[in-house]
Amino acid sequence: MKSILNTTWFLAIGFVLFWNSGFIGADYALPYAEPFALLFWRYWPLTLILLGWLAVRGRLRWPGRSAVLTAMVIGILAHGVWLGCVLFSLLYGVPAGIVALVVALQPMATGALSGSVTGERTPLPRWFGLIIGFIGVMVAVLFRTDFTDPQSVFAYFIPFGSVIAITGASLFQRRMEIHRHTNRIPVDLALFYQCLGTALVVTIPAIAIDNLSAVWVPEFIATMIWLIVGVSLAAYALMWMLIARMDATRVASLFYLGPPVTMLMAWIAFGDKVLMTDILGLGVVAVGVLLSQKRVP
Repeated sequence: MKSILNTTWFLAIGFVLFWNSGFIGADYALPYAEPFALLFWRYWPLTLILLGWLAVRGRLRWPGRSAVLTAMVIGILAHGVWLGCVLFSLLYGVPAGIVALVVALQPMATGALSGSVTGERTPLPRWFGLIIGFIGVMVAVLFRTDFTDPQSVFAYFIPFGSVIAITGASLFQRRMEIHRHTNRIPVDLALFYQCLGTALVVTIPAIAIDNLSAVWVPEFIATMIWLIVGVSLAAYALMWMLIARMDATRVASLFYLGPPVTMLMAWIAFGDKVLMTDILGLGVVAVGVLLSQKRVP
C-alpha cells in the first residue's frame, strides 16, 4: 500500500483534486473575509502549524540566509501572488471555471520558457499534448464565458498574474532540483519558509486595507481549515514532490485538468449545471495530459 501511495500517478491525482478544491474553498470563504484578510488568517496559522510540526520532528533549522530568501521568494510567488490574483478575480465576479482556464495557460508558458530556464528540452509530442490539452480547456470553458459587460473585462486579466507567478516559481524550483543547488532544502522546511514569507508580505495590506476583519461563522472556520490543511499543506507539498520527480512541463500539464475538475466540484458543491461541452472538454484534456506525461526517449 505504501508503494502505491508513493507512485507518481497517485501523487498527480491527489494534487489535481486537492489543488482545484481551492477554487471552491475560495468561493466559500470570500463572503466572510476580504482577500488580504483571508490570506492573513490562512497563512499565519499555516506557518505556526508547520513550525510546530518541524519542531516536534526535530527538523526545524536555519539552512542559511540564501536558502531561506530563495524559499520565501518562491513562496510569495507560488502562494501570495498566485492565490491573491485568484481571490481578487473571484471577488470581482470572474467565474471559478474561467479563473481555472486562465491558470491552465501555465503549461504553455512553462513549456515555452523551460528550455531557457531549466535547460530541459520540450519534445514535439509533448507540445502536441499541451496544445490538445489547451483545446480541451477551451471546449470546456469558453461556452460559459460572458464577455458582454465591458466594465468586467479588466477582471479577466487578473488571473494572468497567477500564471506568471506560478510559472516563475515552478521553473525556479525545478532549476534548483536539476542543478542540485545548495539552496535546495527538504519539502516541509521549504514549505514553512514559503508560508512565512507569504504571511509576512500580506500582513501590512491585511491590517491597513482589510483591518483583519472576518466573519467567524462555522462555515468560514471549516472552509479555512480545509484551505490550510487540504490546499496549502497537501496540494503544495504534492506539487513540489512532483516537480522533484518530473520535468516542469509535465507537472504544469496537470493544470489543464483544472477547469473541468473545478466545474465538477462546483456541480457537487453548488449544484452548478454540467454541460455536454464540459464532458467533451474533459475527454480532450485527458488525451492531452496523457500525451504530455508520456516519456519521450
